[in-house]
Amino acid sequence: MKLPACFKAYDIRGRVPDELNEELAFGIGQALVQLLRHDRNDGLGEGERKTGDRIVVAVGKDVRLTSESISAALMDGITTAGADVIDIGLCGTEMVYFAVFSKGLDGGVMVTASHNPMDYNGMKLVRVGARPISGDTGLHELARAAVAGGFQPSAQPGQVTKSDILEDYVAHLKQYYDPAILKPLKIVFDAGNGCAGPVVRRILQDLPFEAIETRFEPDGTFPDGIPNPLLPENRDFAAKAVIKHKADLGVAFDGDFDRCFFFDETGAFIEGYYIVGLLAEQALKKAPGSKIIHDPRTMWNTVEVVKRNGGQPVLSKTGHAFIKERMRQEDAYYGGEISAHHYFRQFNYCDSGMIPWLLIAQSVSKAPLSSSVNAMIAAYPCSGEINSTVADIAATMDKIAKVLVPQAISIDRTDGLSLEFEKWRMNLRASNTEPLLRLNVETRADPDLLAQKTEEVLALIRD
Repeated sequence: MKLPACFKAYDIRGRVPDELNEELAFGIGQALVQLLRHDRNDGLGEGERKTGDRIVVAVGKDVRLTSESISAALMDGITTAGADVIDIGLCGTEMVYFAVFSKGLDGGVMVTASHNPMDYNGMKLVRVGARPISGDTGLHELARAAVAGGFQPSAQPGQVTKSDILEDYVAHLKQYYDPAILKPLKIVFDAGNGCAGPVVRRILQDLPFEAIETRFEPDGTFPDGIPNPLLPENRDFAAKAVIKHKADLGVAFDGDFDRCFFFDETGAFIEGYYIVGLLAEQALKKAPGSKIIHDPRTMWNTVEVVKRNGGQPVLSKTGHAFIKERMRQEDAYYGGEISAHHYFRQFNYCDSGMIPWLLIAQSVSKAPLSSSVNAMIAAYPCSGEINSTVADIAATMDKIAKVLVPQAISIDRTDGLSLEFEKWRMNLRASNTEPLLRLNVETRADPDLLAQKTEEVLALIRD
C-alpha cells in the first residue's frame, strides 16, 4: 500500500486538505488507539502508566487555522475507538509530552505543522512515557491502518475532558534553574504569533526579568510569515528589538515552541551549535561525568567541551526519534542538536523549547552570552546549515563521496556522509522532512578556510 505523502520519517505533515484532512485525521485517531492497545498487550511502559483499564490520550494543538478541525476529527476517531481524550487545547508540543509522562497516559498527539508553510498541518505522536511514534516504531503501520479503515465503533465510546495543564507544567520547569542566581535581566522574547507568548508570560510571573514582548499574541494567519528563526530572514524582529531596547538577551521561538533561538546582547544571532556546547557545560556541572548526546552535523566544539568538563560525548543520528532513543539507552543527562532541539533526562528524555532559555538566562545572569560563546565560535567557526534542492539526492551524494572521500582522514556514515580532514570537516545529509540536501562545514579556528571549503562543496552539490 502506498502511504499518503503526509506520513514522514518522524511525524505527519502535509498540505490541507489534499494530503491531510479531517477524514484521514479521524482514521489516524482510530488507528492510534489500536496501536496503543497493542502496546498494552506487549507490556510496554507498564510502570509508567496510571490510566487504569481505559486508554487515555492527550491531544493538543497549535494556532494554525486548520488545527481546530483536524484535532476535533482526531479526537472523534479516538473516542469512537473506545479511548478517552484529555484535551489540553492550544499549547506547545512539549506540553503534550509533559501531559503524557507526568500523568502516566497511554499516548498523546500534538496537532502542528511546526515551521512548514501556511497551508500545511500535521501531527506529532507519542506513546506511554512520551516515547515517539516514528517510521521505525509504528507510524507506518498506523498509517496503513488509518488508510485501510474498517474499524468497528466501540460499544463503549470514550469521553473528551478538557484540562489546563499550564500550572503543573510551569511548576515542573522550576527545577531547572536556581532563582537565587537570576538577575533582573532585560530579555526580548519573539513568539512570532505562535503558541509561545501566553506560556512565556506565565513563566515570567515567577522570575525577576523585564520582558520585551514581540509578536506575543497567537495568530494563525501569521501576518509576518511562519515563525522559524532558523531562517536568517526571520531573525530581524528579535535582533532589532535587542539593539533598540539594549537588552541582555534575545529569545525567539518557532510556532509550536519546541525550539528556541538566541541573540546576544549585541543582537547577534548565536548558532545552535554553540548553544549545545554551553548547555552541555552547564549539564556537566550539575551531573559530573554524565553522557551527552550530540548529532554529527557539526561536533568538534561539542566533543571538546564535553571531554574538557569530564563528560562522555555520544554520537547519534540526527532527528528527535533517534536522539530520544539514544538518550534512553545511555541514560544521558542532556542531548542537543544544532537545529535547536534540546533534550533533558529530567524531562523524560524529551525535547523542550522553554528549558533552554531558562538555563541560558541563568548563564547570562553570571556573564554576557557573547563572552560565553565567542571563544567557541573562534575555535570552531561553522557555516550553519545550508540547504540545496537537487534533482537526484542519491546521485549527488555519490558524486560528493567520489570526489572527497579519498582525501578524508575519517569517514562516518551515522547520518548522511561525515568527512573529517586535518583542519576542516563536513556533513552532508538528506532531509527527512523535505526534498533537500543539507550541508554543514566547520574548521579549526580558520574562517577563511571555512568560506573556501563551503564554497567548494556547494559548487559540487549544485553543479
